[in-house]
Amino acid sequence: MEEPPYRRIAADLADRIASGELAPGARIPSTRQLMAEYGIAMATATKVLATLRERGLVEPVRGVGTVVAAAGAGRAPDPDREQVVAAAVAIADAEGLHGLSMRRLAGQLDIPTMAIYRYVADREELVLFMIDKVMADNPPPALTPDHDGWRVCLEAFAQLQWAMYRRHTWLAQALSFTRPLPAPHAMAHTEWAMRALDGRGIDLNAQFTAAVTVANYVRGTAVNLAEEAQAEQDSGLTDAQWMAAHGERIGAVLADGRLPLMARFITADDMVWSLDTLFEFGLQRLLDGLAPLLR
Repeated sequence: MEEPPYRRIAADLADRIASGELAPGARIPSTRQLMAEYGIAMATATKVLATLRERGLVEPVRGVGTVVAAAGAGRAPDPDREQVVAAAVAIADAEGLHGLSMRRLAGQLDIPTMAIYRYVADREELVLFMIDKVMADNPPPALTPDHDGWRVCLEAFAQLQWAMYRRHTWLAQALSFTRPLPAPHAMAHTEWAMRALDGRGIDLNAQFTAAVTVANYVRGTAVNLAEEAQAEQDSGLTDAQWMAAHGERIGAVLADGRLPLMARFITADDMVWSLDTLFEFGLQRLLDGLAPLLR
């Protein structure tokens, strides 16, 4: 989406202020001068000046007009992009992607909402940077296929990604394997998994497919984590508490004897069931299935 003209012009003037071209006390073009210089409407010119005032970069002076604010005046120094992205990740970790908006992020950073667009073009780019930050913070394991074996490498790769999804439950929803965002560190994860399979008797296409299949398996299982977290937040019940609260209804379904194996499993003292169990069992079977293809 193309950046609105007022935001682009305000960013240009902000850069001139930051560089010292427009020093403290220097006059900023009036709305009429902005209209003439940039060929914009009065309303757009007014938005330009309002944006600069919101950021504390300019101030009105009676009888003079709008001037560059004195050094140290106005708002605290703006954050850098790394701080913006880190704040977005923290919000998504606590509230999910649905809780992340440009307004919410700006409030967290104590800057105007429009100032966010100096760091990211839109929400999609913000999410791209968030994904890349998480991936950069979790580099692939220090293993090699020649020393540790392809299976140990892919197992560690999958477990690393599972741990990421557990810490950042929004991440699985943000990732797509059909329309992937160009996140360099995410692509480096795929490259690492492909390298674990290199020289094992399969071609490049099969290496890529196998690496992405493992990553997609982890992500597909992890999609449940966000739903689980949201359900717990909405109901106030953990999974164990929810099961206990619905025990009577589940028992009624099993009471007629048509589901004897399910009944035995659910009522067993040693019943073990969780998303972690599902993940680990499926991962081992997936790796078992890859083994016959590889040298």
